[in-house]
Amino acid sequence: MNSSALAHITKPHPNKKNLGDAYLKFQFGQQTQAVLSMSQAQEVFVLPVGRLTAMPNMPPYVMGLLNRRSKVLWVIDLAKMLGLPGIETNVQHYNSVIINSGSVSLLLIVQSVEGVLRLTPENIQPPLGQVSSGLVPYLRGCVLLDTEILLVLDAEAIMRSPLLHNT
Repeated sequence: MNSSALAHITKPHPNKKNLGDAYLKFQFGQQTQAVLSMSQAQEVFVLPVGRLTAMPNMPPYVMGLLNRRSKVLWVIDLAKMLGLPGIETNVQHYNSVIINSGSVSLLLIVQSVEGVLRLTPENIQPPLGQVSSGLVPYLRGCVLLDTEILLVLDAEAIMRSPLLHNT
């Protein structure tokens, strides 16, 4: 799914008042649900494992490089970077999300992409006490739904991570 397709999905409905901002919902790690503002999600697609170029002497969460549309992107296992168990590596393809901030882009490997939902600022609460302290710098907050807690990730904080700048 490319960014124009994402934009089409999330166009506001003129007859409904303030449905909130669009967020991409996905799972990273084994059971961690998260959302990311669609303004920070550039593209979602399935990445064949063979398209990655492995890089030696990198931290375990750096899976390699990808050349996509004449742009070279670092490929990061988001769960492993944030201190959670990483994704399965004995698969044929990865679910991936390209995030961007300004002119910088990064490709995140996630467990699954689950669609788009709308949230208002009132839905987003401060990170809960049970959230790992290692996750807090990368969060804008949490959303409590009936059956789950969604972490609201901050793409800019992920891209500014000292973990990435020490590679």
